[in-house]
Amino acid sequence: QVQLVESGGGLVQTGGSLRLSCVVSGQMVSNYPVSWFRQPPGKERVFAAAIRWSGGNTYYADSVVGRFTISRDKNTVYLEMNSLRPEDTGVYYCAVGNRGIQYTLQTSYGFWGQGTQVTVSS
Repeated sequence: QVQLVESGGGLVQTGGSLRLSCVVSGQMVSNYPVSWFRQPPGKERVFAAAIRWSGGNTYYADSVVGRFTISRDKNTVYLEMNSLRPEDTGVYYCAVGNRGIQYTLQTSYGFWGQGTQVTVSS
């Protein structure tokens, strides 16, 4: 079992920054990805960024490249978000990919956090 607890969401103006944190506890495997997904209001949840638990390989959705940075320090995965836009608004979820290798697919993830709200005002 793996437990995930997100924090760091909030309200920020366009162009601002936020750093989300995801504390991971439990039995992790080195090749598992830990990812951030986001769900805009009224829309489906989509992939944002991923990092391999061991090795540190990172992957990003096109919409966040150059603005978001995912990193890991011990048992915490961070998502540094800069140059935020109103379309970045949504609930951000941390997840562990223990079910497959397609890191952009939600079905690859068996463990999810409760989510943290990010709101970017225009």
